[in-house]
Amino acid sequence: MRQATMRAMVLERAGGPLQWRERPLPAPAPDEVLIEVEACGVCRTDLHLLDAELPGIAYPIVPGHQVVGRVAALGAEVHGRPLGERVGVCWLGWACGACEYCRAGQENLCDRARFTGYQLDGGYATHCLAKADFVLPLPEAVAALALAPLLCAGLIGYRALRFCGTARRLGLYGFGAAAHLIAQVARWQGREVYAFTRPGDREGQAFARGLGAVWAGGSDEPPPRPLDAAIIFAAAGELVPGALAALRKGGTVVCGGIHMSDIPSFPYQILWGERGVRSVANLTRADAREFLRLAPQVPVRAESCVYPLEAANEALADLRAGRIRGAAVLAAKNTG
Repeated sequence: MRQATMRAMVLERAGGPLQWRERPLPAPAPDEVLIEVEACGVCRTDLHLLDAELPGIAYPIVPGHQVVGRVAALGAEVHGRPLGERVGVCWLGWACGACEYCRAGQENLCDRARFTGYQLDGGYATHCLAKADFVLPLPEAVAALALAPLLCAGLIGYRALRFCGTARRLGLYGFGAAAHLIAQVARWQGREVYAFTRPGDREGQAFARGLGAVWAGGSDEPPPRPLDAAIIFAAAGELVPGALAALRKGGTVVCGGIHMSDIPSFPYQILWGERGVRSVANLTRADAREFLRLAPQVPVRAESCVYPLEAANEALADLRAGRIRGAAVLAAKNTG
């Protein structure tokens, strides 16, 4: 007999904490699939949700946008997707497909887009719904806990890396979930990685060197040589001037988060010389397909701290405090 209920960690108000709730098991709409969640990655964007730093949060909401699970039920219009298939759900939960951005292959910029774990209930749960066209097939041979961080930390990191062009000397500011994955890709591509951690974080710097960084230091330190490009994964606008100052002429700083504190004023001299600052917004399904093809070739290996689903508040607190090396992942299976 089909299970009648599910469980979820629900954000009911700004500031949280998440509440452990039992809910009716939803039936998929005609264009949706129901997914039994195996694992869900924990992202800094989830902290922005908790802190009400994103606009238009529709409370109550179930966070989580790095979802790995199996298809448990199909909507009436969904075909060619077998029950039990291993699938992933990421941040972009739906785009209109008709606007100028979607038609130009920029569905990540769609003004009507809907996002998993923000406007659509996400994967901090035993089950979730997803639009069938936005569900990604995933390999059976890789554990769910290892796949989950690839679905945002990996994807956003990879999109940010692409905006760095052919940069050989690459700086990564904020050496967390995304940086530790993209450092592996960058090294595989033959780039030099320079890792910037919280000042004084010697353990984090050793972690970065263990992943192939040629240099690791605090974000308040200059690198030993000018960078061709830098990616800022931390949500700290005050890092932008320092990253600009670390660049060679013609270099680019890429801001990789959906939210960042205000960037302080800085002298024009550190921007001059055709340096640039740009943001990365969301991701596309094409990004996902490309990165998921590439990841096994590297191979990209996620270092994960695993928590049971009902310990999501603890995982978020550890992420906020910088106590996590690599990525945090919630295990949703067998949570009772």
